[in-house]
Amino acid sequence: MMAPQIKGYCPGALRPMQSGDGIVVRIRPFNGRLRRAQADGIATLAAAHGNGMIDLSSRGNLQIRGVTEATYPALIEGLRRMGLLDPDEATESRRNVLVTPFWQTGGETEALAPALTEAISAADAPAIPGKFGFALDTGRQPVLQTASADIRLERDAGGGLILVADGSDKGKAVSAETIIDEAMALARWFMETRSDQNRMAALLRDGATLPGDHFIPRQKQTHVPAPGYTPLGAMVGLAFGQLPVETLASLAKQGGLRMTPWRMLLVESARELPGVEGIITDPNDPLLRVIACTGAPRCAQGLAKTRALARTLAPHLKDGTYLHVSGCAKGCAHPKPAPLTVTATPDGLDLIRDGRADDASDRAGMTPEDIIKAL
Repeated sequence: MMAPQIKGYCPGALRPMQSGDGIVVRIRPFNGRLRRAQADGIATLAAAHGNGMIDLSSRGNLQIRGVTEATYPALIEGLRRMGLLDPDEATESRRNVLVTPFWQTGGETEALAPALTEAISAADAPAIPGKFGFALDTGRQPVLQTASADIRLERDAGGGLILVADGSDKGKAVSAETIIDEAMALARWFMETRSDQNRMAALLRDGATLPGDHFIPRQKQTHVPAPGYTPLGAMVGLAFGQLPVETLASLAKQGGLRMTPWRMLLVESARELPGVEGIITDPNDPLLRVIACTGAPRCAQGLAKTRALARTLAPHLKDGTYLHVSGCAKGCAHPKPAPLTVTATPDGLDLIRDGRADDASDRAGMTPEDIIKAL
């Protein structure tokens, strides 16, 4: 299997990344939300300065694709005017925050989100690695436990706030007044304790002992978000996280947008979505159970047109089965194991069961027709 090129960092807006279809500019919406004007403005900018395609990432960020060196300055200036940029690259790199979309206006989560952002952005904030992240999962029930994060702000079974280090099944009791400071203290402990680890779970697996009293059992996640109407608005799915500018502009007319790590958006206060194309509203659509990276030709490392392949395979999945289609062994779209993984190689497609894109294959050198028969 061909070894993928490891970039070593995640792109941002101030530190973009070159890809097969041009420059990728990643927007990290503050507090996991876009106002209607911001969402519409991003659609306008992406159409004018990119190729018209936006990706919603597994960390709830928006990636404008197809930007060129000539169009990048105007794009950045437009994002700056809308208040969507950090003051510098270092701050942007640290601000990896997932916020539950199910927060209530006037509730604790709404207040904690900007407070956490302010603490991470402070001059004395720990210089955490670029992939190190926080999950603010303080709604009525946890929904972000399968999403990538290293420090988790959650609630216990009784509704009290707890601070959880990823990789631990217990947390530390905190209050609304102390939780942000405690989160920063845990981040500093990580930086002081780690050697070459960039993630909290890896540090704990290597035997590190958490500081303080981490003995409160976590509340286990039982709710699986899906497209449909909620008291807060409409949850809509996006196949592979693809968000054409026309779809984004249409959604912006309906309400503010809350980001999620599930390739879904929560459209605030929406009760119906007439005439919006490019969204998934059926919770049973098999495309919701397929994860696929950008693939060829948009990714320089992609060895197959992953999303076209994923659309071909999706109807053949058994009920409840999840599939990851990766254009190379890097597995960017889903670094964790999946029940079924198809990895493109120079020699064809590899099928991996209960593994990651870089794991040893169960069958190698397959064609799409072979994969369909094996599903």
